[in-house]
Amino acid sequence: MKKILFDCGTRDLPASLGLLMLRLGIGSMMLIGHGIPKLQSYADKKDDFFVTSMWPFSLMSPPVSLIATIVAELLCAGLIILGLGTRFAAFLLGFAMVVAAFDVGGSWPWFAMPPAFSKEPALLYLVPMLVLIVSGAGGTSMDALLYRDAKRRRW
Repeated sequence: MKKILFDCGTRDLPASLGLLMLRLGIGSMMLIGHGIPKLQSYADKKDDFFVTSMWPFSLMSPPVSLIATIVAELLCAGLIILGLGTRFAAFLLGFAMVVAAFDVGGSWPWFAMPPAFSKEPALLYLVPMLVLIVSGAGGTSMDALLYRDAKRRRW
């Protein structure tokens, strides 16, 4: 279980620095631009927040749906910045972006044509989450400190 949650992937320095920049950039943008504003406006949004139509998530109430979104956009973004449990956090945040793109914005166009909403911002957050799920956080992460391979990987 520790290997699945805390395996950092590559420890190659240039690749790890690239993953660090990706984690810091995308995590900070999500945290500051989406997570904190949702937390601050919780009282205003809690009664009419979107509830996905996917079962079993469709059984949630609007306040619970908002809390789940805040956890994804605030807590998971923070974990991604730290590089702690990165693959799991990226999976949860990526799932939130799939819901945002294809359920919340199901009828929206794929690309932004102001002033209309589009799937594009959610998909632009989804792509780095997929990269982090596949590659891990890299050697410059807390995952790398917690999980040290006994053998070097061959693949």
